[in-house]
Amino acid sequence: MTDTTTLDTNTDAPAVVPEAAVEAQAPAADAAATPARGGFRGAQRGRGGPGGGRRDSRGPRAPRERSEFEQATLEVRRVARVMAGGRRFSFSVTVVIGDKKGRVGVGLGKGADTALAIDKAVRDAKKHLITVKRTPENSIAHDVSVKYSSSIVTIIPSPGRGVVAGSAMRTVLEHAGVTNVIAKILTRTKNKLTIARATVAALAMAGSR
Repeated sequence: MTDTTTLDTNTDAPAVVPEAAVEAQAPAADAAATPARGGFRGAQRGRGGPGGGRRDSRGPRAPRERSEFEQATLEVRRVARVMAGGRRFSFSVTVVIGDKKGRVGVGLGKGADTALAIDKAVRDAKKHLITVKRTPENSIAHDVSVKYSSSIVTIIPSPGRGVVAGSAMRTVLEHAGVTNVIAKILTRTKNKLTIARATVAALAMAGSR
């Protein structure tokens, strides 16, 4: 018998593609499958509308009304109270307010944070406003000396000298609009609250004669 070898002549076999062509097509397919950088995030950002982002429907903010008084912070102290669970801290703030036209006040405020303490101090100062009787030169009519707690202060009129004062006395005099005076602290205390309140009491007595 004679063996006959049958050759498969199927024409549907896949064509052989060179390796270089396969490598060239792979990066193009990856680039098509990967979205452009920032495309998905950009779509999320523009979700609010065609303009992108959220629109503010509240309109422009109204300007804050300016107060008639100017204020200055004299002292900020952190105080602590011993409680059952430990120490609790708060802030004590001394504030001077005035319109520089004769009205001035000193206030004390306490709060859990400085902003709350300052608001309380300003409200307290407005409750204790005084009006200083000034001369046409923005000075006082006569010299005056006052003792408040541990502070003793003296204010003497001095035409043409300006404000000759230091510590909290200068701040109180400037906010009251008083010039051409010499102010002295006759005690060794460094407590700005008592010095400021003594100065306010002296200004209140300046026109009492």
